[in-house]
Amino acid sequence: MQRFIIFTDLDGTLLHPRTYSFNEASQALGLIRKQDIPLILCSSKTRAEIEVYRDRLSNSHPFISENGGGIFIPEGYFPFPVDGETQAGYRVVRLGRPYQELRTVLAGLRERLSIKVKGFGDLSVQEIASLSGLSTPEASLAKMRDFGEPFIFEEDEVKKDIFLRAIETRGYRWTRGRFYHIMGENDKGRAVMFLKGLYDKQHRPLQSIGIGDNLNDLPLLQAVDHPILVQNENGTYVEEIRVPNIIKADGIGPQGWNRAIMRLLAG
Repeated sequence: MQRFIIFTDLDGTLLHPRTYSFNEASQALGLIRKQDIPLILCSSKTRAEIEVYRDRLSNSHPFISENGGGIFIPEGYFPFPVDGETQAGYRVVRLGRPYQELRTVLAGLRERLSIKVKGFGDLSVQEIASLSGLSTPEASLAKMRDFGEPFIFEEDEVKKDIFLRAIETRGYRWTRGRFYHIMGENDKGRAVMFLKGLYDKQHRPLQSIGIGDNLNDLPLLQAVDHPILVQNENGTYVEEIRVPNIIKADGIGPQGWNRAIMRLLAG
């Protein structure tokens, strides 16, 4: 039997874009557990946010936070040493830049360019909850950031482009999911490749499946053998995502997730 590993985005992918529920993916999640397939959560969410969903999913595998900024591997998960630092029961591999550094860059560009931008660090928990649809407790976890700063514009498209180009000129990156994000040299693809290398060292090579819905998932989809794109809430696919052999799932978020995974694992 072919062995698989699955890397999945959360918001808008495994989680419904409005309700944040994964109930529609229950059938595929059950099959994944039955076949003992590693399911790696790979999200723009913080470590604290992802840990909530790991508990809800009864997931004990490594995970990737903040668009590839951090890789969290449970201590003793692999039967060999992994470079990184020990923190709260994890071996942590840091690919991203420190959060305060990114906050400083964002504030400096905002002041120099006189462009109205607000990061999560400028917003209250209540404001984040209102913008994201998260509950107040969930929004408080979204502020506990380590490697990236989500931000919003209060400007027109021209000024958006100026600001995004300025981020690149400073030597940093940006991406877009539900919000824009400023980050270092990390992305989901780099983190996926790192973890794939560890799994390949433990087993014979695994066939990798990657699932996403938005632009920040593009590096993830480029790094796997079987890339899957689910539909947005309006039933469309993000046009900027063009990957060879991509599977366009029939369904929004977890509905498409379930159908595509069931089809692949049954095949």
